[in-house]
Amino acid sequence: MVYQGSLFGSDDGGSTARNKKGAASSALSNSQDVAPTGSEPLAARMRPRTLDEVVGQEHMLGPGKLLRRIIESDKVTSMLLWGPPGSGKTTLAEVIAQQTNAEFVRLNAVSAGVADLRRIAEEGKKNRFMNKRTILFVDEIHRFNKAQQDAILPHVERGVVTLIGATTENPSFEVNSALISRTRVFVLRALDEEQVVLILRRALEDRERGLGDWNVTVDDTVLRQVALFANGDARTALNVLELAVQGSGDLAEAGESIEISTAMIEDAMQHRALQYDKGGDQHYDMISALHKAVRGSDPDGSLYWLIRMLEAGEDPMYLARRMVRMASEDIGLADPQALSVCVAAQQGLHLVGMPEAGVILAEAIVYLASAPKSNAVYNAYNQIRAEILGGHNDPVPLWIRNAPTGLMKNLGYGKDYKYAHDFYKDMPVEDSERPPAVKLQEYLPESLAGRRFYEPGQQGKEASIQHWLTQRRGEEPAQ
Repeated sequence: MVYQGSLFGSDDGGSTARNKKGAASSALSNSQDVAPTGSEPLAARMRPRTLDEVVGQEHMLGPGKLLRRIIESDKVTSMLLWGPPGSGKTTLAEVIAQQTNAEFVRLNAVSAGVADLRRIAEEGKKNRFMNKRTILFVDEIHRFNKAQQDAILPHVERGVVTLIGATTENPSFEVNSALISRTRVFVLRALDEEQVVLILRRALEDRERGLGDWNVTVDDTVLRQVALFANGDARTALNVLELAVQGSGDLAEAGESIEISTAMIEDAMQHRALQYDKGGDQHYDMISALHKAVRGSDPDGSLYWLIRMLEAGEDPMYLARRMVRMASEDIGLADPQALSVCVAAQQGLHLVGMPEAGVILAEAIVYLASAPKSNAVYNAYNQIRAEILGGHNDPVPLWIRNAPTGLMKNLGYGKDYKYAHDFYKDMPVEDSERPPAVKLQEYLPESLAGRRFYEPGQQGKEASIQHWLTQRRGEEPAQ
């Protein structure tokens, strides 16, 4: 079998490949059962061939666990494998390919289209007629658009194909709910430091597929440095180790002992790659951290998460839009200027561009974190929305309806409407900060009459807003 890609993820840019002989086409290519060669990357050569070689995922692959049982019994059902890069999604698929008697078809969602899915479905129908199953492995299934997911759904429903999808993204957001409901979701965990070190040791000792013939010596401290850098990604760890070994070219060619030092590892790493997927869970985790730091009035934490996301390649315009949202959700009318600051930062980003605009976004995020906080407008919005969605959709009260025609006036539209400015201007105001109490009429529909949704707090500008509204409503000031 051709070991496509790397140890824990596919690097194959092609559309599909099979593990069984069949008709070749532009979309469906055959893969022969051949051993990996030394020309392949170390990560590809060290890909586990059996479940016993897989490191980690004991919660799914331990003795008696469901996923292990269905793989070993060749009773694989449609499933989604969700986990971070290098955690073993493609590895599990390849182990299934080795063990199953079904026709195993590989498809990369990046380059495949609806036509490929239809062709595979037709092959699946032919296989089913001969009492043979078809397993379709889709790498990066989150890259399938709705049309592509809809195209495969009926064939999964009818059992024409058994779908195995691999994704680094949360399926709840990236995979159609109908497709999720017809699959089992297995969550893979990032490998811990000890597990990555174990994989590196295997590679150093393996004489057939690894570096066992290279006479390489690596101290445990150095291996842990590589594991820390890899951040749970076995593929990254093996790539770094291989590059460090290859970097000692003269020694390797002479057959001499190679001792991998910290300096050699650092040279191989070049610089610490920030693990970040702009469409994945880390994206949502970090934007959540940024938002919570702002809400918690921590300018240092806010700056950290902002800059970390920028350095990892996040779209600065996305961050600018999120900051506009934060200004309304968490600062609100406690500091109305916050919204203007964020909109100005967004405009500044357009004007200046990156990387210079990074400091503009930094200024705005510090302003948000340091500003007084209020979620009163946000709460009022959510409460009223809930009332509307819950059925409070009463007719507009007659007295505040528009009455552009005589017929409408005869029907009572606009009758007894009180023009607020007439009342305010005719009333003496002793203190401009404390207008006279005047409750003109009800503006909410009948079923919500008298309700209060916007309740300003005591932070910043909202304290004066609360005071003004209390006077306007004729209520006693809050103590």
